[in-house]
Amino acid sequence: MTGNPENGALTEIACDESGSDGENLTGGNTDVFAHASVRLPLETAAEYVQEIRRRIRSPATEYKANHLLRDKHRAVLESFLGPAGPLRDGNAHVHLIEKTFFVVDRAVDLLLGENGDGDEAVTLFREGPRTFGERGWRDFLAASNQLLRVRNDAASTVPADVFFRTVDTLRDAHSGTTAGVIVGRLAAARSRAESYRERMRDSPVLFPVLNPLLPAIVSTARYWLAGGRSVRLVHDRQNMLTPERIAWIMESAPLSDVQLVAARSDARVQLADFLAGIARKLASDELNGRGDPALTSLLRPYVGTDSVWGDDDSGLRLGTAEANSAV
Repeated sequence: MTGNPENGALTEIACDESGSDGENLTGGNTDVFAHASVRLPLETAAEYVQEIRRRIRSPATEYKANHLLRDKHRAVLESFLGPAGPLRDGNAHVHLIEKTFFVVDRAVDLLLGENGDGDEAVTLFREGPRTFGERGWRDFLAASNQLLRVRNDAASTVPADVFFRTVDTLRDAHSGTTAGVIVGRLAAARSRAESYRERMRDSPVLFPVLNPLLPAIVSTARYWLAGGRSVRLVHDRQNMLTPERIAWIMESAPLSDVQLVAARSDARVQLADFLAGIARKLASDELNGRGDPALTSLLRPYVGTDSVWGDDDSGLRLGTAEANSAV
C-alpha cells in the first residue's frame, strides 16, 4: 500500500517485534513487548548479519536474538549494541510496552475517558499491588484483560460481570485508599463497559485495544517522521497487519508507504528482529529485578521515552521514566 511522498527520497525503516501474545497480556508467555526499528542500507545490514554469523558459527538457517543472548556470545552482543556497532548514531529505536501497565492504562482510558485526570492509570498501577495484595491485584488484571479483549470464546462467564464483581469487591474492601477510590470510579462506569462489549459483538474490530503491535508501529513511525522525513516502513509480515489496519497506520502516522516482507529476505528486518528480541529480554530482566547493568546501559540509548512503562525503578534504568501513558 503506497502513498506519494511530497519531497525527496523515502527513508526506509525496517521493523520487527518480540513478545507478542496477541490480546492475552496478563497470562501470556512474556511480560514485555518490544518493537524495534533500524535505518541502514540493505547492503550494510547484510554485511553485519554475515559478520554475526561468522562470529557465532551456529548451523541454524535463521538466526534469532537468543543466539546473541547466550553467555558464550556475550562479546558479540556487546559489539552489536555498543558504540562501534551497526545501530548507534541514530540508526535504531526501540518502543517498549510493559504489558500489565498497558492493560491498566487501556481499562482506565475506556472506563473513565475524558472524566479521568490523566494520572489515574499510573497511580493505580503503582498503588494497586500493595493495596490489594498479590491475589487481589492478579484478579483485577485478569478481569481487566478479559473485559477488554475482543475474543472471549473460552470464557464461561460474561466479561463485564466478572470485571464489575471484581472491582466492587476491591472497592468495598479498600475504601479510603487511593487505589480503592480509583477502582470505585471504574465500578461506576458499567454503562461504558457494556457499550464497548456491544460494539465488539456487533462490529468487525479494526483496532483491538489490547493488541500492542498497532500502537507500537504508530509510535515508531512518528519517531522516524520527526524532522519532516518521508518514511517507508518495511515490516516483518504479521497476520495483524491487514490492508485495513495498514491504511489506519498510514493515516495515523502519516507514512508514505508500508511494505510487508519475510524477515529472512531482508537483512535490515533481521537486525530489527535481533534488537527487538534482545530489548524484550533485557527489559524483562530489569522489570523483574535481575537486570545486567552493563547490558542495560548499552540498550538504553535505543529506548524511546514514549514507551508504555509503569514501573518506576526499571523505567529509570531503561530510560522510559517519562513514559507513563499509552499511544
